[in-house]
Amino acid sequence: MIWQIDWDDRARKELRSLDYPLQKKVLEYMRVRVSSNPRNFGKELIGNKSSLWRYCLADVRIICKIDDDVVRVLVVCVGHRKDVYV
Repeated sequence: MIWQIDWDDRARKELRSLDYPLQKKVLEYMRVRVSSNPRNFGKELIGNKSSLWRYCLADVRIICKIDDDVVRVLVVCVGHRKDVYV
């Protein structure tokens, strides 16, 4: 089953702030790996962010919300690992 990948407006803006080769890697990672089965490659966050999942790509973290009802992954944040958890 292929999961739909949607991007929050904030996440789109953050993605555009990355350099172009890294943007391509993030988009390819989401399209190929995460869309096939999002729980195989990510890790569920804990605490007050327990409804979110994270994906690691070098020093970039991709924070998503998985919606099983509509088979959708919503990207809510993209950025360097030191900035995304604040």
